[in-house]
Amino acid sequence: MQGTAGRRAVLAAKSIASSLGLPVDDTIVLHESNKLSLRLVPCDVMARVAPVTEQVALFEIELAQRLAAVGSPVAALEPRVEPRVYERDDFTVTLWTYYEPVAPEAVPPAEYAGALERLHAGMRKVEFPTPHFTDRVEDAQQLLASPDRTPELADADRELLITTLRRLEQAVQERHPAEQLLHGEPHPGNLLNTKDGLLFIDLETCCRGPIEFDLAHAPGEVSDHYPDVDQALLRDCRLLMLAMITTWRWDKADHFPNGRHLATEWLTQLRTALDTNN
Repeated sequence: MQGTAGRRAVLAAKSIASSLGLPVDDTIVLHESNKLSLRLVPCDVMARVAPVTEQVALFEIELAQRLAAVGSPVAALEPRVEPRVYERDDFTVTLWTYYEPVAPEAVPPAEYAGALERLHAGMRKVEFPTPHFTDRVEDAQQLLASPDRTPELADADRELLITTLRRLEQAVQERHPAEQLLHGEPHPGNLLNTKDGLLFIDLETCCRGPIEFDLAHAPGEVSDHYPDVDQALLRDCRLLMLAMITTWRWDKADHFPNGRHLATEWLTQLRTALDTNN
């Protein structure tokens, strides 16, 4: 979210926070892609801003509240205002507690695994309608089936991704793994190291599937400390995840920082991994 859209998004967040009695003199960009995460100061609130067409904010708020109620390690909504989705100038804005990061930035694998295990335990206590992980795979497949949406992707690379997604989705499902509510993308960028402990953020990608699908997004050593992992299933999920995130970086509407460079790099990694597994 850059240029005029980015400036409008910042103004929308500042306007909403100010109207709610939260003082805002400045904003600090924490993350910028298709959505914008801002630290509002001096009120110290984290604002998440997205185009109003991306209707996932309410899903994320409701799920965060339910998970917090069962003690899951998730970031909290801003307690000084009503927990809801605010709209201004074609943007949705949600307001969250801002957590000052603490050292070390690199979380030890055993602690990472423990936090993810606690998150999964809390998720098993929550009944909440979510997509299945295969719905996310289908989204990636539809993107590949639309060259007008991925015009820079070479034909050979497109075929590789289509084939890989189809084969690995089938391989995962044929194992008939136990399934539960998942974070969907519990990678290090979605884990905060705070004085309150490790907390997961960005719940908009939550889905149902095997816990190995979540572990595939975490650093490799994390799975060594997570109990009862199906290593063969995890290998399939890691390849499936790599094919999915590579596909999304080729979307012409994607604004992930350095996205095209990552898309090319991940394609190389995927080819190498597939050659190694064959």
